[in-house]
Amino acid sequence: MDEFSPRSRRRGALLTWQHIASLPPSLPVLYCGGFNAQKESTTGRFLLGRSREHGVVGDMRDAWPNARTRKNVSLIRTYHGFKGDKQGVLELLKLIFRALCLCWDRQTQDLHIDWILFRGRSLTPLSCEVVNDNVDGYYPSLHYPVFAEFMLPRTVRFIEAPTQE
Repeated sequence: MDEFSPRSRRRGALLTWQHIASLPPSLPVLYCGGFNAQKESTTGRFLLGRSREHGVVGDMRDAWPNARTRKNVSLIRTYHGFKGDKQGVLELLKLIFRALCLCWDRQTQDLHIDWILFRGRSLTPLSCEVVNDNVDGYYPSLHYPVFAEFMLPRTVRFIEAPTQE
C-alpha cells in the first residue's frame, strides 16, 4: 500500500476488502504484503474488524499473534531501511520508547507494517516468522518479510491442471 498517504492506504484497504467480501464466505483468503501502516492505524483497525470505513467493517485476522509458534519475536518492527539491527541513536531511542509503550498496551504486540492477514475458519496459522536473512550485512529489502505456514483442513483438494495431448 502507499507509503506516504494514509488516505490512499485507507482507500486501498476498502477497495481490497470489498473484493474479499464479494467472495464466498467459505473460501479461505490470504491477504499479505507491505501495508506501510501499523495494525493500530486506521487501515489496520479497519481490516481487523475494529473500526468502520464508509459503513463497512473488515473481518481479517493477523497470522502473527494467532500462530502457534513465532520466530524472531524480538524484531518488533518489520521496517528497517536496509540497516537491519544497525539503527542510528535516534531510531534506537524511538524504538525503545515504542517498545516500552507496548508493555502497557496489549492490543499492539508489535510494530509490524508487513502483515499476513487471513479469513476463514479452515485456515490455522501454525508458525510465523519475521525473516531477517542477509548476505554480509546486505538486505534484499528495506522491510523484513513475514513468513507463515498454515494448516489446511483435510477437506481441501488440490486441483490438478488438465493434461493437454
